[in-house]
Formats: sequence, C-alpha cells, structure tokens
Amino acid sequence: MTRHFDVELNELREKLSNMASLVENMIDTAIKALMERKAELLGGIFNNETEVNNKHLEVDELCLKLLALRQPAGIDLRFITSAMKINAELERIGDQAVNIAQNTTNLIQQPFFIKLELIPRMTEISKAMVNDCIKAFINKDVELAKNILLRDNELDQLKRDVFRKLIGNITENPAQTEYFLDLLLISRNLEKIGDHTTNISEDVIFMVLGQDIRHHHLFDKH
Repeated sequence: MTRHFDVELNELREKLSNMASLVENMIDTAIKALMERKAELLGGIFNNETEVNNKHLEVDELCLKLLALRQPAGIDLRFITSAMKINAELERIGDQAVNIAQNTTNLIQQPFFIKLELIPRMTEISKAMVNDCIKAFINKDVELAKNILLRDNELDQLKRDVFRKLIGNITENPAQTEYFLDLLLISRNLEKIGDHTTNISEDVIFMVLGQDIRHHHLFDKH
C-alpha cells in the first residue's frame, strides 16, 4: 500500500476518535443536567446529535472510498470494515445520550427530586468504556478490548442495583412512580451504551486476531 493510504487510515482513526469524544461529552452533559437540574445544558446535546450524524456519514463515505480505490487485504481490510461497524455503534451511543437528555427533560420539570448516586457511577464507567474502546481500536490493543468486555459486567450489576433501589422507592412513594421509571430508563440507556462499547471491543478483537467472539468466549475472563 502507498504512504498516502496510511495517511487516509490515520484520517479515519482521527474521525472516529473525534466522534467518540463528542458522544462522551453528550453523555456527560446529559447526566450533569439531570443531577444539577439545569435544562439549559440540554440544548447542546440535540445540536451535537446532528454533528454525530454528519460524522457518521463522513466516516462511512471514507470507508467505502478506501475499499473501492485501495482494495485492501488482510488486517487493512479488517481495519476498514471494523471502522464501519464501530462508526455505527458510536452513532447509536449518541442516540442513547439523546434518549437520556429527553428523559432528563421530563425529570427536571418535576418538583420531586432524588439524587441517585448510582447514575453518576454508571455514567463514569460508560464514558470510560467509550474512550477505551476507541483507544483499543486505534492502538490495536486486544487486552484493553478484553478488559472492556469485563467492565460491562460491572455496568450490568449497577443497572440491577438501580432497579432494586427504584422499586423500593416506588413502594415508599407510589405517587412518584413516573419519576422513578424515567430514572430507570436512564440507567437502561447507560447500560445500552456499555453494550455498544462491547460490540466495538469485539470488533477490535476480530480486526487484530481475525477471531469472531460475538457468540462465544475465546478468552478466559478470570
């Protein structure tokens, strides 16, 4: 392959990295708006959604161009096809951030408020998973990708903890059931972000090793 092809691959890495940073910021801003009850923060998230969608199209266009013009093989081919799948997962993560913002819009309009610290904890984990799965992709880091798969278990457990906590709150405050259900939906959005990062991590493992682990485990989790 030509050196110009390497420049194009670096451009692809940079575009995906920028997209990941954008969706991380969307997640962070949505939860900040929730915890601080600041509706004015939410508008930027909906604006960022448009930017994410535009980046999604740009990355797909670049990948298709590289496939058509460069006809890559081996790891370069896996890199580009993985980039296309990762691009789609990042766009879906952006959608989850928008869902959080929409639920937050409903929550902060209500006078009732509960500061559920499990939600910020889930946020930090999911943001770190987004950041690390892109690092794993850029650096072809299989071990980091495997670590993300393990961290998804922690996020799933926190989601279960949120569910148990909110069921207790509904029992004690049945008049606020809608409020607690919105919080539960937000925890579900954060869990889904973790699911998308595990999909990316599986793509990284396939890209580097040529092994598809989507439906079975090819490494020891202990």
